[in-house]
Amino acid sequence: MRYISITPRQRQQMLSALRLQSVEDLFEDIPDEVRLKRPLNLPEGIFEAELSAHVYDLSKKNRSTNDLVSFAGAGCYDHYVPSVVDHVIRKPEFFTAYTPYQPEVSQGTLQALYEYQSMICSLTGMEIANASMYDGATAFVEAAFMACRITRRKTVLCASNTHPEWRSTLLTYAHAGVFDVVDIPVEPCTGRIERESLAATLSTVDCSDVAAVMLQSPNFFGVLEDIEAASAFAHGAGALLVVASNPILLGLMEPPSRFGADIVVGEGQPLGSPISFGGPGFGFFACRSNYVRQVPGRIVGRSIDADGSDAFVLTFSTREQHIRREKATSNICSNHSLNAVAAGVYLASMGGTGLRAVAQACVLNAHQLRSMLLDTGKFEALWDTPSGYEFALRYSAGSADTMISAMLDRGFLAGVGCRALLQSERHAPNLPLDLDDVVIFAVTEKRTSQQIIDFVEAVNAL
Repeated sequence: MRYISITPRQRQQMLSALRLQSVEDLFEDIPDEVRLKRPLNLPEGIFEAELSAHVYDLSKKNRSTNDLVSFAGAGCYDHYVPSVVDHVIRKPEFFTAYTPYQPEVSQGTLQALYEYQSMICSLTGMEIANASMYDGATAFVEAAFMACRITRRKTVLCASNTHPEWRSTLLTYAHAGVFDVVDIPVEPCTGRIERESLAATLSTVDCSDVAAVMLQSPNFFGVLEDIEAASAFAHGAGALLVVASNPILLGLMEPPSRFGADIVVGEGQPLGSPISFGGPGFGFFACRSNYVRQVPGRIVGRSIDADGSDAFVLTFSTREQHIRREKATSNICSNHSLNAVAAGVYLASMGGTGLRAVAQACVLNAHQLRSMLLDTGKFEALWDTPSGYEFALRYSAGSADTMISAMLDRGFLAGVGCRALLQSERHAPNLPLDLDDVVIFAVTEKRTSQQIIDFVEAVNAL
């Protein structure tokens, strides 16, 4: 955020308003003996030009997707961010940590979030969306909490092929004893959750205590799940169906609500947020309107003010900052609403046609790369199940980690090693799959046909 210092006159005006004589008076509550009485241990000041050059030299130690051609995914994706997004969110009215509790001075922020909510509802096919959450993983967990509150049950069935970091977050919260998590095994031949897996899992638990069936589509391996089958099993047991989705693909596919999903969540980073070392992103959260009083986080609603004009306000504020902690729907004390505003600007600038074109380009690029990699003879397909713009292949010509490292030297981010990512998680799932040398690739609309050809030729030359 840009910093513009105040003038001595402005400083004196603020002190006068506070009825203070000096800035020192602001700190009179701090005992004198604990105050630092020497200058800070900092180097001498330098000219702005020197500082700019120094910071630039430091930045060259990093390698970004401006320098590398990225085929990496696994939760964070190299999508193009239109320049209008950054221009809008850098307006000081948006670029603030302030929560818009006072509607009389926050109509711009509130309306922007309201529009964002409306767009998320349109994408997911749901009737209610909140104003964002920390990230996709916490949105996933809050959906489990919400399902338990609604059904008054304590068992959550979670697909074992959900992103391992999301699953780990879910199990971390489950450790507190609010709910129990039971894994739904993945079918090795398809990479997704099949009807037989759902039936077998339900037969091992007390169905009268199942609050939710939770899955991710596309899942961690990029495979599209059979949401309709999961819906039938979940609702047959009196549970809710929670689906985590990729927001870009929602511009192309039928929304999860059409197949019976009750709650739809996901990671919003693809909608106008850069990769930026893995964050920040935000979590989107949408559900059916009859669950509105159980929704976590903030909801912006539209009302009428005293003059009869439209006005936007925070509504259904049952967070712990407003009511007793034990009665709150969530304990999210802040959120990533700036990223949500960025998503709203992104979606508004792209429009339905533009978002669909982006999704189509991603899927076509991914299928082109997958086909060409298989043609090299150095990769093996794990399954032929439909996927989006992310897919998993086994590197059969040696070590996948060695291949990824070698391709980095050649200017490519060659996917994500599946085994290393899973082993880094404390709650790694017990998958009935041989994941040695399995690489997850993601291909966005930024990749050109020539880049894909160059990548395949470089891999083939190893």
